[in-house]
Amino acid sequence: MPTKKWFTLPLILFTLVLLGCSQVESIAQTSQDDLDVAQVTYNRPIDCTGSFVKHTLDHITTNAYEPVNMYDSNGAGVAVNDLDQDGDIDIVLANLAGDNQIFWNLGGLNFRAEPFDHGSSRAVSTVDFNGDGWLDIVFTTRVGSLLFYENQAEDWAGEGFRFDRLAVDGVDEKAYAMTWGDLDKDGDLDLVTGSYDTALEKELRDAFMFGDGAGVFVFTNEGDSFTSNRLADTSQALAVQLLDINFDGRDDILVGNDFDSVRDYYFLATADGGWEPTDMFGNTTQNTMSFDVGDIHNDGQQELFAADMHPYKFDEETEEEWKLVMDMMMEEDNSPDNPQMMENVLQTVDADGNWQNMAADTGVNFSGWSWSSRFADLDQNGFQDIYIVNGMATSETFAHLPDYELIEENQAFRNDGTGMFEAATDWALNQTEGGRGMTLADLDNDGDLDIVINNLLKPATLLENRVCGGDSLHIELRDSTQPNTYAVGSKVILDTSVGRMVRDVRVNSGYLSGDTTAVHFGIPFDAQLNSMEIIWPDGEISTFLKISPNQKITISR
Repeated sequence: MPTKKWFTLPLILFTLVLLGCSQVESIAQTSQDDLDVAQVTYNRPIDCTGSFVKHTLDHITTNAYEPVNMYDSNGAGVAVNDLDQDGDIDIVLANLAGDNQIFWNLGGLNFRAEPFDHGSSRAVSTVDFNGDGWLDIVFTTRVGSLLFYENQAEDWAGEGFRFDRLAVDGVDEKAYAMTWGDLDKDGDLDLVTGSYDTALEKELRDAFMFGDGAGVFVFTNEGDSFTSNRLADTSQALAVQLLDINFDGRDDILVGNDFDSVRDYYFLATADGGWEPTDMFGNTTQNTMSFDVGDIHNDGQQELFAADMHPYKFDEETEEEWKLVMDMMMEEDNSPDNPQMMENVLQTVDADGNWQNMAADTGVNFSGWSWSSRFADLDQNGFQDIYIVNGMATSETFAHLPDYELIEENQAFRNDGTGMFEAATDWALNQTEGGRGMTLADLDNDGDLDIVINNLLKPATLLENRVCGGDSLHIELRDSTQPNTYAVGSKVILDTSVGRMVRDVRVNSGYLSGDTTAVHFGIPFDAQLNSMEIIWPDGEISTFLKISPNQKITISR
């Protein structure tokens, strides 16, 4: 790994039509010597239609087999971030047999595609893993170890941006899902990975059976290398998430495993830097496809959503399509002491501080053969909604269907403001292209969240948000005092007249997909913004008073 570079990250801002001169009027600092604030005011969109508009990107997640082989059917991920620091969010799409690609954002939802020299990839992260202030790219792969690409932008002289593939000392284990965070609180980013052993066994056969390198690993960043700690010898991980599930101020590790045979893993961070297995939840998904964390009640407490596969319709045609799968799943362990459920699970915290599953009570327990699921305030009414992408294609499971494909609509659930959800059929988010990886970002710089989906066998989808239900606020954090230059692990808490909203800065969530570094708040038109609090990864707190909506605020310490 290259030596870390230490410098003050410049604030590179883009210019939009200004609607006013709203400013952060007062900043109270706790345990900070300096804080820089830069703002851009959004030009509110004028083409609101009440729904999303579909665009396509010239990228298809291709498979190595025809018809689609089991586990190639799982597809690949997508990540979004401003890789060249020009103010526009770029897109990175992973691929199985074809090239991975960057789609450079040229503005106005125009993109220039640039292929990588490597495919055979699963998950993707955009993360500053070497602490030089530029976002790098990391992929997990089908059967090997991770691919690290270092952003060489600062060494170029205006002719584009280059990513050099690196060999990173200490990271050579097999991985399917991953996430990043400062787990040991030393200022740099550590890595957590989980392998998908069933796919490895199918592809590598004896080489896997008699080899090593699979399981769940924590890789601690030592500056010029990583040291590994194996938390589990076996894994069927489709998702890895960080969340403080016992409320002690430390991020814990959640590993979502496929199949009934390997239940989800939960590892609590201990005071001495170790990890302790635990069972914190009464019910879990049986085949955990993805995790996401969000605050659905605006009470400052984050919930955990885990997606599983279960039909969302109950007619005769759907029953026939799903029959083989449901019969097979019914053979799994259905004993009373098995906490697993073949449906989505929404973990919420009750009045006594215990986690409980509220998916059925809130209307989000059935959503189809689900992959990436995400919380997001899509209509900007101040409350986080849920969007889920669906579909499956494999000759082993769906030989009775045309082209061996289960075609289902993606599902959008609107939060009614009480933490209850209803189908948002008017948003036109019911695509049927067979989505796998999915993430969200403001791709056209109008303040609201657009959606990118990496489909299997169909071109990738960009869904432009024209719902325009309220105002917005985006917060970007920078920290030139630490190698964790994008302040991953920070929490931003916005106190408003419609509640106390919390968002966290993270690298990965959903299924195999990467997050933008900016956190988004939807703001109802008539809401009051009282204050904003930032809890930095090292625990320091910054408080802002009298902030205004329709802005992107970049805060650097």
